[in-house]
Amino acid sequence: MKKFEQTFPENFLWGGAIAACQSEGAFDLDGKGLTVADIAVKHDKTVPRSVRKLITAERLEKVLQETDDRKFPKRHGIDFYHRFKEDIAWCAEMGFKVFRFSIAWGRIFPNGDDAKANMKGLAFYDQVIAEVIKHGMEPLITINHFDMPMNLVTQYGGWKNRQLIDFYVTYAKTLFERYGEKVNYWIAFNEINGARFNVFYSTGIVKDDEATYLQDCYQAAHHQFVASALAKKALSKVSKEAMLGCMVAKFTTYPATCKPEDALEAQKNEQMDNYYFTDTVIRGEYPPYAARFWHENGIELQIFEEDEAVLKRYPADFLAFSYYMSSISAADKENFEETDGNLKNTLKNPHLKASEWGWQIDPIGLRYTLNDLYNRYSIPLFIVENGIGAEDVLEDGKIDDDYRIDYLSAHIKQIEEAIKDGVQLIGYTTWSAIDIVSSGTSEMAKRYGFIYVDQDDLGHGTLKRIPKKSFHWYKAVIAANGLGLD
Repeated sequence: MKKFEQTFPENFLWGGAIAACQSEGAFDLDGKGLTVADIAVKHDKTVPRSVRKLITAERLEKVLQETDDRKFPKRHGIDFYHRFKEDIAWCAEMGFKVFRFSIAWGRIFPNGDDAKANMKGLAFYDQVIAEVIKHGMEPLITINHFDMPMNLVTQYGGWKNRQLIDFYVTYAKTLFERYGEKVNYWIAFNEINGARFNVFYSTGIVKDDEATYLQDCYQAAHHQFVASALAKKALSKVSKEAMLGCMVAKFTTYPATCKPEDALEAQKNEQMDNYYFTDTVIRGEYPPYAARFWHENGIELQIFEEDEAVLKRYPADFLAFSYYMSSISAADKENFEETDGNLKNTLKNPHLKASEWGWQIDPIGLRYTLNDLYNRYSIPLFIVENGIGAEDVLEDGKIDDDYRIDYLSAHIKQIEEAIKDGVQLIGYTTWSAIDIVSSGTSEMAKRYGFIYVDQDDLGHGTLKRIPKKSFHWYKAVIAANGLGLD
């Protein structure tokens, strides 16, 4: 019988997260190739998500011809490439037990299909991993975090092309062989359900032919499923202890009312936004509701017999997810207000407050989500992103971000409740450890970190690092292992 846990276990991994494409900069140094992240232009919160995320061949060609690097903030990030020792030291001062970061695919294989790895790229991550371990932290590495090499888009058409499986596996094997004995936790793809809500940056698929777009998206997802399983196979040959996780952006959805039609709509949205991806990667086979979805949407996936075998034999070891908000579903949407703040267009829950960017705040939903996922899969969970983006103001050399403390405190309390409910949780890495360029808008104004970075949306500033009020609060939380939040 499972022992009742009253609070966070002693070995709980507290930490924070960043991504290479939002932090490193140095986009053209030491042999790094251009990636999809490097062509993301800056937007603010007034620009609809449908505009920011839609990439057509025409728009892609125009962006690739642009010569002004300052229009692309992710090319410069916060200069983690040259300042990683300082940034990792700040995280260690907070008491991090784990530091989540990603490796830039284009820094290891500049074109994605290169015959040999870029040794300067590997040497850089040798230093990063060594620095993390030196400070007593576990490295949690995402293999591909929305930054696939542009060459794989322009020459191969992105993940709809089956050849990308081999390119990715070669890349993953290179990382495992180099770092496998030092890294215990890996994530194959950041938010693998991005094939549904962040298509271009997740899969490299451009939207031109409406008739084949959905087909391409789900074929791309299938290839990523197979690549993830093959990566797990490769990791198991290098290390018996290391774990490979499946990660999704968790879209927690409630029925808008107690009408059966709304409950059914919520269930369908949960299935297609979340479980289609996690069921396949964790259970090792497509869920039964997938067939109807394919039939009704004219999707005919090319699934080889060996694909089914490898999916079944090499499922993910743990389920990682990002959690920022929840939403509601209704069969009849006319009586509900919409928002595109919840990572995608959804209905707004009138019972919840929202952030400056329209992301609805639901701490209890995190407990609900943890219970839901653990009861469904019975494998360890890992919250690898949770936080609030805000326009932090520097006054007299300080940032009093009480709103961030309130947000994180409320969520951590619900995590503790989920642990009492019996959920097995490996750790919690907030988004983000330090201010970085926003993933969705490529702006600096939307800040998530415990450490302020003196840089504006245009890249101007000293890049000085300044701890916020939340820095000291989180340090105390970690020291108390989550206790004493009130």
